[in-house]
Amino acid sequence: MDNNNKTEKNNEKPKPVMSKNQTWTILIMIIVAGLVWMAFMKDKPKIGEKLADEVATTELHHEYRKIPIMGTMAELSLYAEKKLANKAADTARDEFRRVENVCNIFNPQSEISQLNKTAYDKPFKCSNLLWDVLKKSRRAYIISNGAFDITAKPLMDLWGFYRKRGNTLPYKLDIDIAKAKVGMDKVCFDDKAHTVRFNVKGMSFDLGGIAKGYAVDLAVAAVKKLGVNCGIINLGGNMYCMPVPPPGKKDYTIGITNPINKATSCGTILCKDISMATSGNYERYVTIDGVRYTHIMNVTTGKPVRDMLSVTVLTPKAVDSDYLSTSIFINGIDFARKICREYDNTQVLIIHQKPGKNIEVVKIGEIWGTIKVK
Repeated sequence: MDNNNKTEKNNEKPKPVMSKNQTWTILIMIIVAGLVWMAFMKDKPKIGEKLADEVATTELHHEYRKIPIMGTMAELSLYAEKKLANKAADTARDEFRRVENVCNIFNPQSEISQLNKTAYDKPFKCSNLLWDVLKKSRRAYIISNGAFDITAKPLMDLWGFYRKRGNTLPYKLDIDIAKAKVGMDKVCFDDKAHTVRFNVKGMSFDLGGIAKGYAVDLAVAAVKKLGVNCGIINLGGNMYCMPVPPPGKKDYTIGITNPINKATSCGTILCKDISMATSGNYERYVTIDGVRYTHIMNVTTGKPVRDMLSVTVLTPKAVDSDYLSTSIFINGIDFARKICREYDNTQVLIIHQKPGKNIEVVKIGEIWGTIKVK
């Protein structure tokens, strides 16, 4: 038996032994592979994360469109694969049209026109979209202490913003008569039935100070749902800059309109993932006896606001930047500071001039940089 065991041991194949050189070679290969993998994973985005660097190094189609809509011009500047970018632009346009079909007071067939015609005689049943706009308008009325009021149309008519008047100022009696038809406190809202009824004959709604911002928010949500996160959606100055900046850029560069010469800018800001709106005395106005009057109405006095040149608001939602720019234009600097304290990521630029005084620029927030008005 001992001889057999010796034979079996002799028949066993010797185990291979690596040389020191081979061992070191394998270790070095493992270390190099690990370093390569770490370098590869260092800047790799998490699943589903869209980074600016990713956009900057990717060949993307730039879809740019100008669309006349809602009494103004919309501009869409979107970056994505071509087919997706086209679909996103079509989707944004369709959202604008959907809001226009409901909220356009100049279209006698629109839902808001039908409401204005009949809401004194009987409660008007609102669609979901119109009710949502009215709900946000009511909130804006409360936040602005009544300054933002969608019932101001009788005063707008009186001052000639919707129909021409002579070269004379309205009489106080006429202003008082118009003011009697103005005020959200004169409207009955049924939150369960989604109906509206006017308590005073001759009342009407004008959604011009909130509908564009509302439409931008709808368009942004629809475009993001498609997977597009790079570009700007701009509806007549109510705009949203998306989270991912354009290829090769770290931010969006936005010019601030000079209220003294609207063909020029008085400064630029760098921003992203933010909404922006400006209310200015240069946007719409009437000239009476050589004096220019802005369309932004103070419903308390029944007269257009004086001394304010422009207000620009940056805040997360476009509907908020829309009505807040109007509200601050009416309520002034102290109200702007209050809003910025109470609402996160909100910044305001005010340009105003009192009679006989120099133009003053008030910047609330760090984003504004150098603003020069000449």
